Amino acid sequence: MKAAVGFLGIVVFGIAMFEVTMRPSGTERFQILAIFAAMAILAGAVGYLFPRFVHFGSLQTAVVVIAVLTVGLVVLSAALSAALMSFTVHDMTVLVVVLAFGLGLGLVTAIALARPLAADLVRIRSTAEAVGHGDLDVRTGVGRSDELGMAAGAIDQMIDRLQAATEERTREQAARRQFLSSIGHDLRSPLAALRAAVEALEDGLAPDPPRYFGSMRADINALSQLVDDLFLLSTIEAGSLVFDRMMVDVAELADESIEALLPVARQSEIDLIVEGDGRVPADAGPAQIGRVIRNLVDNAIRYSPAGSQVIVEVKDVAGARVAVMDHGPGFAPDMMEKAFEGFVTGDPSRSRANGGAGLGLAIARGLVEAHGGSIWAEAADGGKVVFQLPATPPS
Repeated sequence: MKAAVGFLGIVVFGIAMFEVTMRPSGTERFQILAIFAAMAILAGAVGYLFPRFVHFGSLQTAVVVIAVLTVGLVVLSAALSAALMSFTVHDMTVLVVVLAFGLGLGLVTAIALARPLAADLVRIRSTAEAVGHGDLDVRTGVGRSDELGMAAGAIDQMIDRLQAATEERTREQAARRQFLSSIGHDLRSPLAALRAAVEALEDGLAPDPPRYFGSMRADINALSQLVDDLFLLSTIEAGSLVFDRMMVDVAELADESIEALLPVARQSEIDLIVEGDGRVPADAGPAQIGRVIRNLVDNAIRYSPAGSQVIVEVKDVAGARVAVMDHGPGFAPDMMEKAFEGFVTGDPSRSRANGGAGLGLAIARGLVEAHGGSIWAEAADGGKVVFQLPATPPS
């Protein structure tokens, strides 16, 4: 419909220009009108029928054919106009030669313009086919500022996102395999000990039943703790963690955590020290922040050499900031961030070999981020983990 309106508008414009510039007689007006109408009908027929019944194997061929048809319409218009003006044979010959020359130039120009366009389209198609076969390192390499360049840029951005998502999925799968392997070991060890103890008691081979019962109770507690940690971590990752917030003193929570872990530290000959500037207020869940501090201190105790110290530093710096430092092997540079990811055991030097399922840092990060805070590891002589809670607005 729009094309028909366009053709009609061209005819009206041509006739109007002819009337204004030439002031034709009645016969000339009829002839011009007939030529314009015939050319418009011919152009409309070509524009409507050609793309529906003629299919090309390449864009370059289509562009060249369209250019030739366009120039051909111009040549036909010029020839009809020359016939109308009763040119001599010599004049007609000159006109035909000039029009043929123009047609040749148009053809060469169309080929020159269509070639880079077709080459860029081939690159885009090849890139799409390579991506379809799983090659995410390929890019189009098309640098244009037109719509084709925008399409190529969008394809390259899509490949970048696909590559990043694939790499992330690969890392997550590897981390989950490692996580499941670690959890399986932590479940298998106490279960095997429980089975052995039960069989010994059933067969009457336990020389000291109370000691066996105490060992079984310890294994059951370890299993319960592991299940609780798994449930808490899954709740955090699902975004369904709910807790009550109130004004708390983070320094007091640190003191309570130290007291709870003193027996463990004494067994390992580790001194626990709290340093700070007094009261450090925060709007937080006391149980949750206490759990974070205990996880970090317990982790530091596990990897500290005997006779060393674990220092808990609590400061009011744009909110509550807590740093837990030990004299252990610390974190490898490439594990500064990965150690806090879910399903990641952490630095091999701070692995399950020293006890625990490797969930402490992941749980600590989830609890801190649930408060709108952040947690990170810093390079130090030993291990150093810091978490920051947002500043509490004045009441």
